[in-house]
Amino acid sequence: MVGGSGHNVHMESGDDRDEADSRPRAEIESGSGLTEADIRGRIGWGLVIVQFILLIALVLLPKRRGLDLPPDFLDILGIALMIVGLAIVLIAFLGLGSALTATPIPLTSAALRTGGIYSVVRHPIYVGLLMAALGFTLAVGSIWQVFVLVLLGVFFAGKALWEDRLLAEKHGAPWFDYADHVGGFWPHLRRDH
Repeated sequence: MVGGSGHNVHMESGDDRDEADSRPRAEIESGSGLTEADIRGRIGWGLVIVQFILLIALVLLPKRRGLDLPPDFLDILGIALMIVGLAIVLIAFLGLGSALTATPIPLTSAALRTGGIYSVVRHPIYVGLLMAALGFTLAVGSIWQVFVLVLLGVFFAGKALWEDRLLAEKHGAPWFDYADHVGGFWPHLRRDH
């Protein structure tokens, strides 16, 4: 029940209160004993697990061709995209420095990163992973990899929206100013006035 009534149950013996009274409001309202931070943490780790499952599926699903065949144009283009994508991921990791975390939940002590590669796009790790996945799909992929690549794109778009919301809550106006000038997955085109 949300809205206040029914949450604080007092026993008739005076000071004896139901255990729910000593819990934070977010715990009481969730009905599960979990705080909002606990719920966000579980969602964050769930997203990490889904991400790894999708990336592993991309690699392990049947391929259209093996790596033992002579390379064709798609192989070369795919390998180039994988190298560039993984380089973007590495640069983005280094750009986060001490703000790097396994989940999309920002660290409370971390400042908003807006320099380096983060001045080009807000989610360069996702961009790099998608680019590497596209490269892999072009090089060896079958229709299965194409399907997983589409799922990855949808997944990262949703994960980025949630991460943006968390960053907006944490950083407020500076984040909104940053988001107005820097695209999530694509750089904003500068307009001369």
